[in-house]
Amino acid sequence: MFRNFLIFAFLFAGFFAKAQAQAAPDNFVKENYSKKEYDISMRDGIKLHTIVYSPKDAAVENKYPFLMQRTCYSVAPYGEDAYPVRLGPSTLLMREKYIFVYQDVRGRYKSEGVWTNMTPHIDAKKNKTDVDEASDTYDTIDWLLKNVANNNGRVGQWGISYPGFYTTASALCDHPALKASSPQAPISDFFYDDFHHNGVFTQGYYLTFPVFGIKPSEPTAASWFENDFIKPTPDGYTFNLNMGPLKNFDKYYSKNFFWQETVDHPNKDEFWQKRDILPHLKGLKHAFMTVGGWFDAEDLYGPLNTYKTIEKNNPGIYNTLVVGPFGHGRWSRETGHTFHNDIYFGDSIATFYQNTIEGKFFNHFLKGAGDGKTGLPEAYLFDTGKKKWETYEKWPVANVEKKKLFFQADGKLSFDKPAASKSFSEYVSDPMKPVPYTENYKQMSGFTPFEYMSEDQRFASTRPDVLVFKTEVLTEDMTLGGEILAQLKISTTGTDADFFVKLIDVYPDDEKNNEFQPNPKVVMAGYQQMVRSEIVRSRFRYSIEKPEPLVAGKLTDVNFRLQDVLHTFKKGHCIMVQVQSTVFPLFDRNPQKYVANIYKAEASDFIKATQRIYHQTGAESGLTVDIIK
Repeated sequence: MFRNFLIFAFLFAGFFAKAQAQAAPDNFVKENYSKKEYDISMRDGIKLHTIVYSPKDAAVENKYPFLMQRTCYSVAPYGEDAYPVRLGPSTLLMREKYIFVYQDVRGRYKSEGVWTNMTPHIDAKKNKTDVDEASDTYDTIDWLLKNVANNNGRVGQWGISYPGFYTTASALCDHPALKASSPQAPISDFFYDDFHHNGVFTQGYYLTFPVFGIKPSEPTAASWFENDFIKPTPDGYTFNLNMGPLKNFDKYYSKNFFWQETVDHPNKDEFWQKRDILPHLKGLKHAFMTVGGWFDAEDLYGPLNTYKTIEKNNPGIYNTLVVGPFGHGRWSRETGHTFHNDIYFGDSIATFYQNTIEGKFFNHFLKGAGDGKTGLPEAYLFDTGKKKWETYEKWPVANVEKKKLFFQADGKLSFDKPAASKSFSEYVSDPMKPVPYTENYKQMSGFTPFEYMSEDQRFASTRPDVLVFKTEVLTEDMTLGGEILAQLKISTTGTDADFFVKLIDVYPDDEKNNEFQPNPKVVMAGYQQMVRSEIVRSRFRYSIEKPEPLVAGKLTDVNFRLQDVLHTFKKGHCIMVQVQSTVFPLFDRNPQKYVANIYKAEASDFIKATQRIYHQTGAESGLTVDIIK
């Protein structure tokens, strides 16, 4: 189980990626860097364990900048004679040499203090006990500048996933030496990232709660939560279904503080609002490069909204967005042939990103002129349909046409408004027979989902509880680039309902398999590649803070955003949209009878419901999309 955690930690944080050689000799770090460990005192007296790797050739006439990562996932290996195989975000930057700094955040591993998830930021600090990630970063930078020899006075930071959140929160320290921050797959708000999507609980994370909800009794180099992991059966779908209502997880997690906090705060109340870093991203002065992956099953909301919020609230600063054809954190390691699930995007894409984009960003601001003239665009984004990088002066781009793809009778999808005066599609949603979110049962028993974001949806399209709407074959390429708004006109026989909407690229019937195809059983002809998806819990249709039940039988608007997309649907392909109410066990099941707190629902609360999606004059359902001209 602990081995699985290490695998998970790479996927979730990217930190353990530095343990991979990536074309560097195993002894490169030890031969070229000196290692020191420090316990640095913060303003309130708490000491944070910090490891510093300094280039051996650092000297008064050859100074280096700091490049720092702060993490809750351990800065191992511990001990001044123990060296990792790799340092920093890439082999390029390791070879070019920086003073690399790794720090255990409060209450994690060898650092003192009490840890909480998504540390609330304090805008106005009144005394030394008002501490957060920004104050800890300020105090750390101040100490490093004074105590680590031969530094050039400049500091940069990066981190993937949870360390991406620490990068964002740390950027608020306003230390004059901090010149460049790169939040990568950053968590920004747990009600939209990771553990929830639009308030719907991500049940696919049930195995991770020991990592985030058990506190060590004292600083330690060991993973203190190893014995608290649930041991599911290999069939994760059946295991979760047999678990029953969410309240039954209490038998495993009754002493898990994060689980109890999640149960006690089913809506985005003050507890979650305090842990949303986005409202605080104001008054920033240094350079940012936010990085994400279009197929990141954990943190896609975070990078897109971190970039957009910084752009909106901090006009004039250097702020760029990079999104590639990657799953969670996968830009930090090279795989050669770049796949996500069955989809091949090209070769050496991670190396291109590391050398051409990330390396240029950090070298410019930490070693170079630092004037913002990096040669990089505002947005460096990968078109997942054309399978090539595109550059834009802003994101979302200016030259787009907003159009609505309307659902039609007989499963059709078009840009024409439906003409029927009365028309709807319906299905029976049975929470006892939920739609699986993937055909990969092994993934359902893993720490986190990964592959489903681009998975073939043919397994779902034949189910009677999944609606399918499809265009005619496209006669020319069509690039969707920007935001997507799902606008559903629904009714239900229940008093609550979930709706999961999927935007899908349907390949032509003569599509050939790629020569590098990892799974020989895959047939790309007719493949239904999921391009984007999102779920909404209808109780939150008006407010994420104050839920309201649906009125059975009443036609109701349910509108919500899918995450951004950059995908060219090619000539000869079709655009498809699928709609369903269960996505199990990725997301928890809605009882479909309104209860105040679904985490405390009884088995008897779960009922079948008939869901209607309307496509008629005056009640048109569909997706509003941005088409790049």
